Amino acid sequence: MTITAERSEGPFGARVTGVDLSRALSAADIQRIRELWLEHKVLAFPGQTMGDDDLERFTIAMGGFGEDSFFDPIEGRKNIAAILREADETSPLFAENWHSDWSFLEYPPAGTCLLAVDIPSTGGDTLFADQQAAFEALSDDRKDFLRGLTAIHSAQLAYAPEGTYGERDQGRSMAIRPNESARETRTHPLVQKHPETGQECLYSTLGYIIGIDGMEQAEAIALLAELAEWQSRDEFVYRHKWEPDMLVMWDNRAVLHKATGGYEGQRRELHRTTIASWQV
Repeated sequence: MTITAERSEGPFGARVTGVDLSRALSAADIQRIRELWLEHKVLAFPGQTMGDDDLERFTIAMGGFGEDSFFDPIEGRKNIAAILREADETSPLFAENWHSDWSFLEYPPAGTCLLAVDIPSTGGDTLFADQQAAFEALSDDRKDFLRGLTAIHSAQLAYAPEGTYGERDQGRSMAIRPNESARETRTHPLVQKHPETGQECLYSTLGYIIGIDGMEQAEAIALLAELAEWQSRDEFVYRHKWEPDMLVMWDNRAVLHKATGGYEGQRRELHRTTIASWQV
């Protein structure tokens, strides 16, 4: 089989065929998939009859397991979490704000994989926003200004005991484990050069970013809120529609993502791994 990528109908992303991910990949196949991943940022592999062993093997082939904070893994696994919403669940939708996975870590994951387990008949799309394109579309003066900023990242708003998914979050089927470590902060440049492509990208957004180093908090939040609107403009966004037996992988260094609803009364489950940070 020949691995083939067909561009999505959006501004980026691709649908990949000609590969069976339930089998071990050759070195040439791994290289080809990584090349397509860097080019298209989001890859969807339809028609894959994969289990959790296959998901783990694929993740290792793509770079190994990243640190997966604040989720309990599924039974019998160390590196797979279930992104799960039961049909009768009424808690607020999980991950409905734009973010780059675990950007608050010292070494955030390079990518994320989601394997379809139970897909509703309608709704549940995942949105992605191209942060290379968002940066490129800025004026030169704005680019220069943002290049000089260092963002302060933290999980506290989401995963501290009083956070969105903390002690007051009841009736959720996902195995989320909020704790005090969510208060820790780390810094990353607001504009980062992608370590493999060299392209400049805006990195993460308001939520996991809680401030700007050396900037008054009110000014920082106003800037981050303004920037968040820019980062998610329609021209930068690809809407991914899920199918049964589909694997999706994306590049956390180049895109933001968020969940959407619209499948009330239906069950939705995906199995998730993160791909380790890639350091030059």
